[in-house]
Amino acid sequence: MQKLNPNFYRLISIQFLYFLGVETQTVLMGWQMYSYTHSAFKLGLLGLVSAIPAISMALFSGLLVDWFSPFLIFRCVLLMGFTSVFLSWQAHGETGIFLAAAIAGLARSFYGPAYNSLIPRIVTREQIKQTSAYQTMAFKGAAVIGPGVAGVLLGLQGMLLPYLLSISALVLGIIVMFIVQVPEGNTARKKLSEQKILHELLIGVKFVFSHELLLSAMSLDMFAVLFGGATALLPIFAAEILKVGPHGLGWLRAAPSAGAILMGFYLVRRPVGKRAGHLFLGAVFGFGLCMIVFGLSKNFWLSMLALALSGAFDVVSMVVRRAILQLSSPENMRGRIASVNSIFIGSSNEIGEFESGIAASMMGTVPSVVFGGCMTLLTVGIVFVKSKALRTLDLGKL
Repeated sequence: MQKLNPNFYRLISIQFLYFLGVETQTVLMGWQMYSYTHSAFKLGLLGLVSAIPAISMALFSGLLVDWFSPFLIFRCVLLMGFTSVFLSWQAHGETGIFLAAAIAGLARSFYGPAYNSLIPRIVTREQIKQTSAYQTMAFKGAAVIGPGVAGVLLGLQGMLLPYLLSISALVLGIIVMFIVQVPEGNTARKKLSEQKILHELLIGVKFVFSHELLLSAMSLDMFAVLFGGATALLPIFAAEILKVGPHGLGWLRAAPSAGAILMGFYLVRRPVGKRAGHLFLGAVFGFGLCMIVFGLSKNFWLSMLALALSGAFDVVSMVVRRAILQLSSPENMRGRIASVNSIFIGSSNEIGEFESGIAASMMGTVPSVVFGGCMTLLTVGIVFVKSKALRTLDLGKL
């Protein structure tokens, strides 16, 4: 295992603090919205409101990252995250929460391209497989601690303390940001008068759609989480099906990331290399099975186990997809290619929450989750048959 650049660990700490803040906020906004409305549709709509700016601005954000300093954009992301959390803390109705969700979505549209462009500047190609696991663990660690602590504090003290936790994490991330040093590298910026803006915006899209491996990996992840995710419905499971209240909501939200952290520790020691494609496909298949079990479960501990295992499977697919993305992207296009990835991921996460809300309001909460899990299994089967590049993937040969 090669020694990593100290600036990588600083960036990882910022990633942890950023997601600690926003994951805590997400739990609180979901509980607030359900408390106001008791509506599965409104919970899903909250995801859509976040997805619209995240997806609509993604290509533009990728272009800015390639034209200017990714680190400058990264700083702006942290400030937008702070603004969103502060606004949601002060919200006293649906409108304020929806506005905070929109700002959070805007921040997310810039976060992915900026962050994914910074990492290859401070680690070698040989270290990407190792650092991909570290990056995923930082995200998942924040997603365990934030929701878990938020749920406990929410049940004990109301909204104040968990929101202070969220704001404090983002402020600390901003402070750490000032001690990170990242090489500037080359940018693709030209004078606007000499630029075909539309052509520049679409370069990343064209690259991804001409790259079978990238397209297959992104598509599989997108459809799996689009149909299989149940995050938006967790307040309903906590309040009405499992009857565990806000404390239980926090732990349900944290369970997938707890499983992911354990798997992440293993992947740091044993990076994915050969047979990465089979592991990727098998992990997404396992994720779908876990969602079916979670949807059918009426027992809190079985539900927790199913969610934890889904997180363990999910982290395998995340690590492989992140490694494919960073190893396959030319330096002067990293921001734009990462922005296409953020569209796929934004589609799966936020629009997946909207799909969950719509499906639950039409089919019922439990049938919608089971249906989503079945659709995930079907998606894996289709990709397995159609994509030889993913099926035979060996990360060591990229």
